[in-house]
Amino acid sequence: MRVVVRITRTAGHTSSPHSSRTVEPVTASSPSTLDLMDQWQQAPRKRGPRGCVMLALLVVGALVAGAVWVVVSLNDREPVPVKPEFEVPSLKPAPRSAIPGDAGPLPAEPAKDAWIAKVSENTDIPSRALRAYVNAAEKTAKTTPRCEITWATIAGIGRTESQHARHDGSRAGEDGVVTPPIIGIPLDGSPGVLAVVDTDKGALDGDPKWDRAVGPMQFLPATWKRYGVRASGDGAAPDPQNIDDAAMTTARYMCARGGDLGDPSGWWTAVLTYNNSTQYGQEVFSNADAYGKAALKP
Repeated sequence: MRVVVRITRTAGHTSSPHSSRTVEPVTASSPSTLDLMDQWQQAPRKRGPRGCVMLALLVVGALVAGAVWVVVSLNDREPVPVKPEFEVPSLKPAPRSAIPGDAGPLPAEPAKDAWIAKVSENTDIPSRALRAYVNAAEKTAKTTPRCEITWATIAGIGRTESQHARHDGSRAGEDGVVTPPIIGIPLDGSPGVLAVVDTDKGALDGDPKWDRAVGPMQFLPATWKRYGVRASGDGAAPDPQNIDDAAMTTARYMCARGGDLGDPSGWWTAVLTYNNSTQYGQEVFSNADAYGKAALKP
């Protein structure tokens, strides 16, 4: 049995300008299909609280006949220091007025591992996801230097879309594959949801009737088919559930849609194509700006 993580839409984050009224199904042959699908992405989610852990200790007394079981809460032990939650100040720049702060130069290969470990520790980004973002930005700088997309912007998208592949208990393994797979809700025209008729016969999202966004970066199947990249270059098909492929595809997609992301107009065009919402753009901006500042800390 295939286990997948389903992402549900957060209230208040709609998918298209028409979400407040009836939305006609979009088919693969519709002229505006890609533009409509490009505008749809997921809003951030929060994970539920962890359960309480109990420890059972067997105490055997030399003068006591039999055994006594004692249940001790871990909360009764010496408290363990907890790493402070990474805080992202909520910034509200007007669209196309600014870009996130400088994230600094990409680390050279000999120092990359140490840099990733430091930045991962300074932020909420798992090292495996951070490596994918850095590699995607690095490769894009070589193939499309005019784009100027930063790892921090890619990470900003990753945080909003799936908490860096950690939505609802998923995680990216050392091979980059996210388990359980992350699959969005059916785009069936329900209130606040864009209607997108199936375009891939369920190959990527398991749904032969309606399309669903897939992977840690939440791409629709038709968008993935057009922009998907295999980051490793090993000849295998791009996998939206692979954090390396997803990060690389995000860079390619945003560069294609925004042009020069070193310019406010280009940056905002790219991000708003991912999700046509000022609130979404401001959230990604805030994420990227905070990550850039954290990376520059000693």
